[in-house]
Amino acid sequence: MTTELWLLVLVAAGWGAVAGLTLARPAYRLAVEPGRPWRADCPDGHALAGWLGTARCGGCAGPYGGGGVVLPLVTAALSAALAAATGPRPELLVWLLLTPVGVLLAAVDLRVHRLPDVLTLPLAGAALVLLGGAALLPGHAGRWTGAVLGALALAGGYLVLHLVSPAGMGFGDVKLALTAGAVLGWYGWGAVILGAFLGVLLGGLQGLALVALRRAGRRTEFAFGPSLLLGTHLTLLAAARAA
Repeated sequence: MTTELWLLVLVAAGWGAVAGLTLARPAYRLAVEPGRPWRADCPDGHALAGWLGTARCGGCAGPYGGGGVVLPLVTAALSAALAAATGPRPELLVWLLLTPVGVLLAAVDLRVHRLPDVLTLPLAGAALVLLGGAALLPGHAGRWTGAVLGALALAGGYLVLHLVSPAGMGFGDVKLALTAGAVLGWYGWGAVILGAFLGVLLGGLQGLALVALRRAGRRTEFAFGPSLLLGTHLTLLAAARAA
């Protein structure tokens, strides 16, 4: 890599680390069962101020929720990889803005098997708006119409899977597929197809691993969102590098 690209990767990693440090608190507050209100207090009952921040209570100074180290490390690594693959193209800013929210969604889904609408639906809208802006800038390597069609196609495919097997594919995954399809469709139908395949493949491997480790049965529900997000990220790396 050139010196300029190394610098870009370091800046992206720094952004990811800083953004990741703010995710522990919303991950804790949003990780509740459907129908329950978002958490407003720490485990000892002290009120939490705001939504973004570390998992440490100002009232008792105690940590809560976990993820204080993992979330910034994961966000930094994902952001750095995207910078290395995309380079100084306008869409890189879009990927860097969306990545922390994707990490937050994965963290919540792993904890309570839920992808909150307060994150999935705005994320899909933000992805399309931001990519529309990137399409107006010189040097971009994708198509905004492809992002729109990709969002509709992938979400439509996941909707069919949800209707066929609601237990195997939650409706939150369908909403998340809007964002995944948008970012993949930016680089064309090949990326959409590969991303969809990888998401399902990783989800299947995750299920088999849980069964093999006797942490789940064949009918046990598990979080599919992280598999969809990881498959999208891996495909995005390959598509951005090839663009």
